[in-house]
Amino acid sequence: MKRTAKAHWTGTIKDGSGVLTTQSEILNQTNYSFRTRFVGDEKGTNPEELLAAAHAGCFTMAVSFALTEKGMNPVSLDTEAVVSMDATGITSVHLSITGNVPGIDIAAFDAVTKGAEQNCFISKVLKIPVTSEARLIS
Repeated sequence: MKRTAKAHWTGTIKDGSGVLTTQSEILNQTNYSFRTRFVGDEKGTNPEELLAAAHAGCFTMAVSFALTEKGMNPVSLDTEAVVSMDATGITSVHLSITGNVPGIDIAAFDAVTKGAEQNCFISKVLKIPVTSEARLIS
């Protein structure tokens, strides 16, 4: 399985802007720019927000999977992912989950979430090498 997303950018870093489109088109020509990333006074998204959304979604699904495998039926799971960064880059991701899961105690729920923290696909991808390729057009 492969999933794709495309980014288009025009202009300089501070004065330029771009759009993001995902394969599903849930993001379709979605604005992103220096201002949406660092200032926050313009409607649009940014890479760190998208990473937070992807990680929250992946982690929550991993928790649901693990609970289901244990014979539990979660009523609801709500996760907030906070991506922190400084001048050197992304420094951490903190996942906070609240669950309504009948028949489980906090120790067992914590064990499931710790497993998901390490094993959801986004957590794993944050630990692997990244490769790229470049093409130049004139």
